[in-house]
Amino acid sequence: MIVFPNAKINLGLHITSKRKDGYHEIETCMVPIPLFDALEMILDKKENFQSTGLEIPGSSKDNLILKAQTLLRKDFGNLPPVSIHLHKHIPMGAGLGGGSADGAFALKLLNNLYDLHLDDFFLEEYAAQLGSDCPFFIENTPKIARGRGEILESIDLSLKGSFIVLINPGIHVGTKEAYAGVTPAAPKIKLEEVLADRSRWKAELVNDFEASIFKNHPEIAAIKEKMYQGGAFYAAMSGSGSSVFGLFDHQPEGISWDEQYFVFSSEL
Repeated sequence: MIVFPNAKINLGLHITSKRKDGYHEIETCMVPIPLFDALEMILDKKENFQSTGLEIPGSSKDNLILKAQTLLRKDFGNLPPVSIHLHKHIPMGAGLGGGSADGAFALKLLNNLYDLHLDDFFLEEYAAQLGSDCPFFIENTPKIARGRGEILESIDLSLKGSFIVLINPGIHVGTKEAYAGVTPAAPKIKLEEVLADRSRWKAELVNDFEASIFKNHPEIAAIKEKMYQGGAFYAAMSGSGSSVFGLFDHQPEGISWDEQYFVFSSEL
């Protein structure tokens, strides 16, 4: 069985408070986009995991796909061995949720492969144990996310017919650096109200990480400005990573990017 975990973008991202457990409370709207990894699993005689495409840093024990498998085995016993192949295409540490998507799609794939018959509610419970963004990818539809990102509320929002251009310049922005530049505060305007009126997005749909990250990395700020110069009706940094996306009414033409950048464009 094969699935294609997709990336997400954030429309607005507010850091509203710091929790006693060290995490932060957030408010954001997450939207899936058609930028994909590929994940294949088959029942096999022995366990096997391999990855191709982009090199995944760190130890395999930190891989969310394998952690998803461990979570299910904890509750469902000695499930049969699986051979897993991940082809990694979504840039990592880029604010696009690629690793979270891989973990969530692994849960869905294993649920089908093992005939566990878990509905989305239970899959989201497991996904929340993997990471804050993971539950979003279970239903994989536009959601308002609060709490650590695991409290989800559906929103009637469609970008169908728009075009996205997404740039990742390969600049590493660590989580510590991102949060160090933010002073948590409750937003003055309801996110849902701003999202309901696209004419307000450019001025009022804010990613709280941008101010300090743009100051530290002017190259990222320049990418956002170039999106607007090229005709985007909205542009922003996604999550706390260095990726910047622009949304356009028509397929943009005549915008050139550094050949070292990761560039993705698609109709939504």
